[in-house]
Amino acid sequence: MDWKIELIFVPVSDVDRAKDFYVRIGFNADHDQTPYEGLRFVQMTPPGSACSIAFGTGLGEGMEPGQQNSIQVVVPDADAALAQLREVGVEAQGVDEQAWGRFVTFDDPDGNTWTLQELPDYSAANQA
Repeated sequence: MDWKIELIFVPVSDVDRAKDFYVRIGFNADHDQTPYEGLRFVQMTPPGSACSIAFGTGLGEGMEPGQQNSIQVVVPDADAALAQLREVGVEAQGVDEQAWGRFVTFDDPDGNTWTLQELPDYSAANQA
C-alpha cells in the first residue's frame, strides 16, 4: 500500500498576502473556497509537486503563523531556484553546500521557513 503525502498546512496571519506570495514564487492556486462564513480554504501546489500546501481561516487550532520550519522541497538546481526567488524579491539564503545536497532557504511573509534541496548526483559518485 502506497502512502503519499498530499497536503501540508502552513499557518499564516493574512490569507490574501500569503496567497499573493506563493503565486509570485510560482505556486499554482488550486482552490480558494469559502463554503461558509468563518471558513476559508486555500490550496496551492508548487510546480511539479504531488504535494500541496493549504492555509486559510477557521481550519482548526494548530501552529501559530511563522512556526512552520520543517518543509523541505527537492529542486533540480539550487542556483536556479535561488535566482528565481531573488528575481521576484524574496530574500533567500543560499546556496549552502553540504555532502548530502545544496540548500536554499527562505521565509514566507509570516516567517515560515522553507528549505529547497538540490540532491547530490549519487550516480556520478558511484562511478568514481
